[in-house]
Amino acid sequence: MSAQSHHPRWKTLLAFAIIYFVWGSTYYAIRVGVHEVPPLLFCALRFLAAGLLVFGWAIAAGERVPSARQWLSVLLLALLIFVIDYGFLFWAEQRVPSGVCAVVLATIPAFMALSEIVILRTQKLTLRLSIALLLGIAGVAVLMSRSNSLGGLLGGAPIDTFGAIGLIIGALSWSIASALTRKLSLPSSKIMSSGAQMLAGGVLLAIVSAARGELPSFHPLSISTGAWIALLYLIFAGSIAGFTAYIWLLHHQSPTKVGTYAYVNPVVAVILGYWLGGEPLGPRTMIGSLCVILSVITITALRARPALEPVKAST
Repeated sequence: MSAQSHHPRWKTLLAFAIIYFVWGSTYYAIRVGVHEVPPLLFCALRFLAAGLLVFGWAIAAGERVPSARQWLSVLLLALLIFVIDYGFLFWAEQRVPSGVCAVVLATIPAFMALSEIVILRTQKLTLRLSIALLLGIAGVAVLMSRSNSLGGLLGGAPIDTFGAIGLIIGALSWSIASALTRKLSLPSSKIMSSGAQMLAGGVLLAIVSAARGELPSFHPLSISTGAWIALLYLIFAGSIAGFTAYIWLLHHQSPTKVGTYAYVNPVVAVILGYWLGGEPLGPRTMIGSLCVILSVITITALRARPALEPVKAST
């Protein structure tokens, strides 16, 4: 990979626009869908379709199908990323504003740093990292706080406790998957690996959705055009275009620059949630978001050698 390779500037700008704005907008698209379609089923539909398309693309390109051992690794990552992380995200968006969901999930780099310290032992807990982690925790605490004195100062209602806990579990699960990615046997092809993970994730989500009894409440003919458009947007823009842009950037830009999506996405999500969805944007949301974003910027700057991330299908 060469960050200095020659390529048209417009391609770079377009790729960054996709991972910044398309990925940032997926949170609002999820909100639109889960208010009409059961959340885990909606999530399953997204990743089954995207997984089939990307997996088929990899097969057509002549990539090798994962071995039995690699499929076991794929299934483990699919469970951690798609069932737990994305599953909780889609479920939480019924209870928590989409912009705030993006802010809470922006704590993933903080949990990834902890995973590198505890699981991989490739990073030490420095003073600067400790401050960054505390900032992230403080940001989430501000969003969740039910203290009368703090509530009076910040204004606005705290976010749903169970929704917030689900999002934090999802962020933690993603970080564990990120650490495990460096230890598991996976296909060398990023296209095949991501396609297999999305496909496996979609299958697992469909099984969990059926087990939760979501299927009887799904009536396709009663779903609005807006929800179907949201699903198509998540499949083609969020997952396929987003993944393509992300992989292209990894081959043409430094990982540090590519990683800046982590603190741009929540800003885009908060603005879109306020503008399109009428979500609250008071002092509580702004202060909590600022703390989390500063935490992400600090942690991203500290990571001179970022851990390999599992497939990023969008958020």
